[in-house]
Amino acid sequence: MPAKNQKNKNSLSRIKRRQKIAKSLPVIPNKLYFTISEVSDLCAVKAYVLRYWEQEFPQLRPLKRRGNRRYYQPNDVLLVRQIRKLLYEDGFTIEGARAQLSHSHVPPLSPAVGASSAQAKMIVRKLITDLEIVLQSLQADMKLSPKIN
Repeated sequence: MPAKNQKNKNSLSRIKRRQKIAKSLPVIPNKLYFTISEVSDLCAVKAYVLRYWEQEFPQLRPLKRRGNRRYYQPNDVLLVRQIRKLLYEDGFTIEGARAQLSHSHVPPLSPAVGASSAQAKMIVRKLITDLEIVLQSLQADMKLSPKIN
């Protein structure tokens, strides 16, 4: 009987640990791009783990710029969180998590991210309007100024 009790205690502590991991993730800020250190903080995963996951999960492909700097988009952050959940909370192996991701579609953006997307669209519309005003002003200036050959 003591072995069974110990097994139940281990299962309960594992469940509590997984619940604690799931609750402790911060909200994803309203940004277009995140550095690897920001994603590391947002997902509670070390940077070297993220680099390893990039090799193991074909879906995870951040943008790479000068000097091979990685820039993750909000969907990448959600994917990292999903991979983290599959591996750390659900107990999948890398191969199992890869199969799970390839057979399932990536979940839609969370409401918090969706709201920030609506806000981003509003900002983009405002920028377009401002740029159109600047363009009209420049076109008017070109009509008034003498032509230079």
